[in-house]
Amino acid sequence: MLRNSSVSSSLPVAAAAAKVLEANWTGTATVPSRGLYPHQWSWDSAFIAIGLRHISALRARRELETLLAAQWGDGRVPHIVFNPGVPAGAYFPGPAFWRSSTAGATAGAPGGAETSGIVQPPVHALAAWLVHRADPVGSWRAGFLPRIYPRLLAWHRYLREERDLGGHGLAASLHPWEPGMDNSPCWDAPLARVIPAPADSFRRADLSHGAGADRPTDLDYGRYVALATAYRDRGYADTPSLKSPAHPFAVEDPGSNALFAASEHALAEIALALGADPQPHLRRAARITRALAGRLWSAADGLFLVRDLRADALVPQLSAAGLLPLAVPGLQPALAAALARTATGPHFAAGSGLIPSYDLTSPAFSPTRYWRGPAWFNVNWLLERGLRLHGYADRADALRAAAVRTAYATGFAEYADPHTGDPRGSRDFSWTAALTLDLLTPPDDREPPGGPRS
Repeated sequence: MLRNSSVSSSLPVAAAAAKVLEANWTGTATVPSRGLYPHQWSWDSAFIAIGLRHISALRARRELETLLAAQWGDGRVPHIVFNPGVPAGAYFPGPAFWRSSTAGATAGAPGGAETSGIVQPPVHALAAWLVHRADPVGSWRAGFLPRIYPRLLAWHRYLREERDLGGHGLAASLHPWEPGMDNSPCWDAPLARVIPAPADSFRRADLSHGAGADRPTDLDYGRYVALATAYRDRGYADTPSLKSPAHPFAVEDPGSNALFAASEHALAEIALALGADPQPHLRRAARITRALAGRLWSAADGLFLVRDLRADALVPQLSAAGLLPLAVPGLQPALAAALARTATGPHFAAGSGLIPSYDLTSPAFSPTRYWRGPAWFNVNWLLERGLRLHGYADRADALRAAAVRTAYATGFAEYADPHTGDPRGSRDFSWTAALTLDLLTPPDDREPPGGPRS
């Protein structure tokens, strides 16, 4: 049964979305898709929990706690938690490649689970707060916030202390998979320094589940493998040393850091609910927001850019990641206004009504190749939230309607052609279904006002 009456008012869409999440549920977590992604992914689970809270807050809490149970001793939340019941060849790179329990032992990788060694954007605290607010009585009864808050603190501490490689308060990404936008044109120049792994040294499993024209190229994949191999072989060490020289790929990504700031605001809410001091989180959120503006803002482009730390220069590529600081509470109004204009201008205003992942006017744009142009539903969910947060309700309403319409019409596709809305990638994709459930909920009902012990 659908718990939230506002969701059930759009019953056919909501029921179809709930069916996807039920089919992809393993008993402890939700896989992104049964074919291409048969394990648990970090930021997927956060977005999935945000939608699951509307049909089962219990499952949403379990989704996050299952993920955080595989947290490393140094605080990192790995981007994949592997299911030992999945055949070894079903996904590459799998547990035999990452060797987390041995190669990551110095960094505190768990002995009871195999994981990857890299991370994904820190949207988890935001998800945890929204999940708690969906069912505060059940959450308090289960001890959810007291149990999860220390793990979220450790996760943010890791990003703050181990990943601030630029020294200005932003978390660095050490692999193109870490910001979540795997083959964005933003990575082309930084990746060009990386010598790819030999083509015969690995076998891609992703091409068995999707069209090669839609996926990253073999050259890019070879570079991904080379970077992950080097990071693994240095024991997943983040700080350069004599034994671990400077990272060949290191960037400050505006999308990841926007979610870092937004999740610090969520941690402030969690701290307040627990009777702790929220001010340290608010100060950290403000510092990240200032660093975003000081390090990554491009007034000429009207959005935030990636900074290549090896070159200490902004990458002149316009990605939807540069719009994601709209989701940060406290972003300067002038910057929010500029982002709102850019989101509806020629670089991002596509025919389907969804915002593409990359600049429509660039020669590098592709409407179908993974993160080089297609519209992704998690990005559009974040931008809908950000537009609404900063007072652009009409634009948010239009984006909400386009996202729900396209998600349902495509069978909850992984991503969509931004011009036509045609489905691309996997179907029955979990975060698409989950975030559709959230968007079906009237905005005022998504985050009910706090009450006692909220």
